[in-house]
Amino acid sequence: MTASPHLEPVGSAQAAVETGEPRRRLHPLSPLLRGGRLAVLAVAALSWRGLDDLGVKRWLFAVGAIGVLTLIASAVHWAFTGYHLVGRELRVYEGLLWRRTRAIPLERLQSVELVRPLLARLTGLAELRLEVVGAHRTEAPLAFLRVQEAADLRTRLLAVRTAALAQSPLAQSPSAQSPLAQSPPGLSDPRIPGASRAPQQVVVAVGNRDLVVSQLLRPHWWLIPVAILAPVFFLVTGRDLSLITVASTVTATIGAALPPVRAIMSDWQFTASVEPDGLRLHRGLTETRTQTVPPGRIQAVTVIWPLLWRGSSWVRAVMDIAGVPTRREQTDERARLLPVGTIDDAQRMLGVALPGFWLRSVVVAPVPVRAYLLGPVRAAGLGYQLNTTVFATRSGVLTRELRLVPYARIQSVRIRQGPLQRLLRLASVHVDCAGEGVHAVAPHRDAREARALATALAERAHWARRSVHSGA
Repeated sequence: MTASPHLEPVGSAQAAVETGEPRRRLHPLSPLLRGGRLAVLAVAALSWRGLDDLGVKRWLFAVGAIGVLTLIASAVHWAFTGYHLVGRELRVYEGLLWRRTRAIPLERLQSVELVRPLLARLTGLAELRLEVVGAHRTEAPLAFLRVQEAADLRTRLLAVRTAALAQSPLAQSPSAQSPLAQSPPGLSDPRIPGASRAPQQVVVAVGNRDLVVSQLLRPHWWLIPVAILAPVFFLVTGRDLSLITVASTVTATIGAALPPVRAIMSDWQFTASVEPDGLRLHRGLTETRTQTVPPGRIQAVTVIWPLLWRGSSWVRAVMDIAGVPTRREQTDERARLLPVGTIDDAQRMLGVALPGFWLRSVVVAPVPVRAYLLGPVRAAGLGYQLNTTVFATRSGVLTRELRLVPYARIQSVRIRQGPLQRLLRLASVHVDCAGEGVHAVAPHRDAREARALATALAERAHWARRSVHSGA
């Protein structure tokens, strides 16, 4: 069969499972964009001190040489980089002296992200990033492709993944009956230029005003008045300001303002929608990101109530995806499920991420009174609940966190008991999920209660996985 030089439509995704495709290259402008970024970093490394040491002519010559060399290196990298679909694998080839071929099984695909930096948006290009189980970094960052080509490739990869999972009973998604599986066919991302326009099931759209106000309420801004106290003190006392004092003030001010500003730019026009291939999150101001999470790939969700947000009844939510190394911080775009929203907004998101869970139904069991001896302030915020579909744990006092782990995602249950806990007849129950550092803890429970809880969790996890595999 002769393959078309262009990507085939979504309907031919099953054909890609059976046959391979010709190797394709990245867009010809990729070397210019990659080389431009490397050249800027290299020129910044020269610094203005290099200008003083080399002189204007030599410095300009060095800058020009750096630009030419990085452009040549990027062009060579582009010439020997390619990708194509072979059966159920995406294969990426790269390298001149040291050739490397990466074969990515698509049934292990956890998340697909379409990223458009500012220069890529100006040139009509996009970068495709894949997250795979067991990887410690983003696999196969295809930078750059035409926007339509990247969107089509993303759709095809997810379609091949779905076809591969359909033939594997052990890999059935626990979200088969979720809203993700009930989306009308033929939908596509309306924010992608050239994509077919069709109605979407928009779950949540965060207003930019709420996003800005929520970031202004972050404690980072409190550091700015502290940072400027030093120069004000020197001015009031009549002392001379040293360069170190000014530099420290500027650095502290920028450091305090940068995280909220970065979060605003990252989550600008945040929209969550349901697509046939999964939950799609679109965000970004100067750099737009469209992240697609296939059904059943969310391992856990944490709903967070910051202290200063409670007056507006706002919460935020972060998610853990197997194979996606995230720090569950606001600076990590891949982890954010909802940057800011009301309880109702969070419930709509959780209805898609954790089908069958109702946020307002959570009533946690508090710790025993003797647990307050191990920390009276922290103990007041601790608790857990065996919900119908998830294991919920609560922690925090000023910033309250509710950790939600579906029973089908539990990998192991363990009990830990320290010396002081043994003295007080207490124990902590730990629940582990797939992924690095993905777990939930019910700390300082009565020892007998902890053993009963661990047994109940193991049984519920067993029956949840059995129901998933049997298709119930």
